[in-house]
Amino acid sequence: MNQQLMSKIDKATSNEKSEKIITNDNPPQWTAKDPIKRDIAGQGEKNGFQKRILGPVSNLEEHVRPDWWRNIFNALYLKTDADVVDDQNITSREVDLFSEILKFSSDNKILDLCCGQGRHSLEMARRGFNNIKGLDHSHYLIQKAKARAKKEYLNIKFKEGDARKLPYAPDAFDAVMILGNSFGYFETIKDDLLVLKEIFRVLKPWGKLLVDISDGEYLKENFQTRSWEWLDKRYFVCRERSLSLDKQRLITREIIAHAEKGVVVDQFYAERLYSQKSISELLTKAGFDEITIHGKMLTNSQKNQDLGMMEKRIIITAVVRKEWAAVKGRKEEEKNVAVILGDPSKPDILKPLCVFDDDDIHTVDQMKNALRELNGYRFFYLNNHDSLVSDLIKLKPKIDFVFNLCDEGYNNDANKELHVPSLLEMFAIPYSGSGPQCLAFCYDKSLVRGIANEMEIPVPRAIFVKSEDTSFEFPFGFPVLIKPNFGDSSFGITQKSVANNIEEFVNAISEIREKFGYEKPILVEELLVGKDLSVGIIGNPPESYIVLPITEEDYSALPSELPQICGYEAKWLPESPYWNIKSIPAQLPEETKKLIVEWCLKLFERLGCKDYCRLDWRLDAEGNPKLLEVNPNPGWCWDGHLAKMAKIDGISYAEMLQVILRATEKRLGIQASKKRENPIV
Repeated sequence: MNQQLMSKIDKATSNEKSEKIITNDNPPQWTAKDPIKRDIAGQGEKNGFQKRILGPVSNLEEHVRPDWWRNIFNALYLKTDADVVDDQNITSREVDLFSEILKFSSDNKILDLCCGQGRHSLEMARRGFNNIKGLDHSHYLIQKAKARAKKEYLNIKFKEGDARKLPYAPDAFDAVMILGNSFGYFETIKDDLLVLKEIFRVLKPWGKLLVDISDGEYLKENFQTRSWEWLDKRYFVCRERSLSLDKQRLITREIIAHAEKGVVVDQFYAERLYSQKSISELLTKAGFDEITIHGKMLTNSQKNQDLGMMEKRIIITAVVRKEWAAVKGRKEEEKNVAVILGDPSKPDILKPLCVFDDDDIHTVDQMKNALRELNGYRFFYLNNHDSLVSDLIKLKPKIDFVFNLCDEGYNNDANKELHVPSLLEMFAIPYSGSGPQCLAFCYDKSLVRGIANEMEIPVPRAIFVKSEDTSFEFPFGFPVLIKPNFGDSSFGITQKSVANNIEEFVNAISEIREKFGYEKPILVEELLVGKDLSVGIIGNPPESYIVLPITEEDYSALPSELPQICGYEAKWLPESPYWNIKSIPAQLPEETKKLIVEWCLKLFERLGCKDYCRLDWRLDAEGNPKLLEVNPNPGWCWDGHLAKMAKIDGISYAEMLQVILRATEKRLGIQASKKRENPIV
C-alpha cells in the first residue's frame, strides 16, 4: 500500500468506537421524559431483566448472555459512544478513506451491513451515491436512520434484519461494508462465518467486501482493565474488562450512572478478537479472494479517554470470484440468446501475457451482469472453441439468435475473427454484428484506405511496406507512424512506433517484426497531430440508427516527451503513462462534426457493417479530419470506447448492449417465440 494512503489511514477517522450492541442486564424501571431513561425502562419491562445492580463480579464471562447484542443498540449506546459515532467530521473522513480504498462510483450498489444509525450511508448519500441500503438488527437505530434520511430527503433503504440471513437476492451488490467494529459479536466463530458466507452470496462476481475491525492482537496486550469517564454533566460510565477463558474474546462490564439518581444500567458484552491472520483465514474459508490488509486506523476522539475496542483497527478488503447465480422465473416468451466469447483456456497473443487474466474475466463478468438486467432475454454463454461447432448444432433449434462478442477471433486468433460469423452462416444461425466479408475488409487497413479514397473520404498519406522490402522511399516527411497493416486492439502500435528520422523508422520496423513476430505488411502513415477522435454508431443506416457522441483522447496527463497516440500501451499496460489517457466529449466545429458523421455513415454502408461499429479519425494540423480505421466488431467491454460514448449520451452499459440487441432483432425481423418444441432449461 502506498505511503500516502497509509498516512491517511493513520490520521483518519479512526475515532470510531465499537458499535457495540449492549444488553441491559439489570435496568431499573421508571418513567421519565429523558429519552435515555425512557428507552432503558421500556427494555427492562419488555425483557423482564432483574432490577437489582450486581456488586463485585469475579468472572465477567459468566454474566455475558449468548445474545447480549440483541438489545443494546439504543439511546444509551449513542450516549456512551457519541464522541465517535455521532461526530460528523470523523464520519466524513472515514467515508473519504473507505471510498478511496474501494474506488466507489456513484451508481454502485452498496450494502452498509450492521449500519447502526446509518451515519456512513447517510454521508455517502449526501455525496451523490444513490444505490445504498443499510441493515441492522437494532429497531431503535434503524428507526433513527430512517428518520434522519427522511429529514434530509436522502434515498436510502434501511431495514431491520439478521446478518446471518440477509434479505437480499444473490448477486445484488457491488460492495458490502461492515464498519465501526460491527463484526465478531456472536458467541461462536461459526456464526461469524455464516455472516461472511451470506455476504459472499449477495455480492456480485468481483464484488468487494470492506471490514473495519478491531486489532485483536493489540487489544489482547493493551486493553484497559478498568476505566471511568464522564459522558456529560450528568452521566458517567465505569468499565472493567478481562479476556475470556479461551483468550479469544474481550469481555466488558459497563456500569452507567446518573450523578443524582445513581446507577442506570449494569451490562455485559463480549467481542471476538481477530488478528490479521485469523480474519484473513476466516475470509478465505468463506470463499473470498484477494484478501488485502490496508493498514491500521488509530482512534483519537475529542475526549480521548477510554477507546475500548476502537483504540486501533484493521482495514481489510476481499473480492468475490464466482459464477453468476441462475436467474429464476424466466418466461418462455423471452428470447433465447447464445453469447459467443473468446476462449479463456487458449493463448491470445494480443494480450500482454498471451493469456486471459483477471481483468479479462472481470470484463466478461461485468458484461454478464449488464445482460442480467435486461428483461425479455435468456442468455447463456459459449466460450469453449473446441466444442463450438457441436454446441451450435445442438443449440440451433433452441435459440433465437447469437450475440457475437467474440472479437478475439476463433481460437483467439485475430486472423480468424471472420470465422465465427462464417460458421454461423454455414449453420443458418442468425447473429449480431458484421459478417465475414466486412470483417475481412476492415482487417486490412490498406484496403479500407483504398475504399475511402475511392469515396473521396480523406486519409493520411501513407506507404505500404511489404515483408521483403529493405529500402524505402517517402513521398512525405517525418514524423511518421508505423503500424501493422493487419491487426486489432492496437497490436504492434507503441510509443516506439513514432519515428522522427530514418534511424527511428528502421528501428520501429525491426521492433514490430522481432518483438511481435510479425512478418506481414506494414503501413507507414504521416503522423497527424490534431485531435484524436472516435465515432460510434449503433443500428443500421439508413433506416434506423443512432450516432453516439464523438469523443476525443485527452493527452493532458501524458508527459510532453511522449508521442500523443492511443496505442497498445494505453489499452493493455496499466503501469504505462499512456494508461492515464482519458476519453472526453469532443469539442469540434459544427461543420467538421457534420462532415465526419456523414462520412461515417457512408463507410458503414459501403463496407457492409451491421448493428454497431466504431470509426477512428484524427485531425491534421489545420483541423481537417482524416480516417484512421474502421472497427466493425469493436470492443464491447464496460470501460471501452463504445461504452464511454454511450455514457456521455446518458446510456448505461446495460442499455448500450440492449440497443445493440434490438438493432440486431430489427434487422433480422426476430420476435420472441411464444412456444418452443425444445425449450432451453
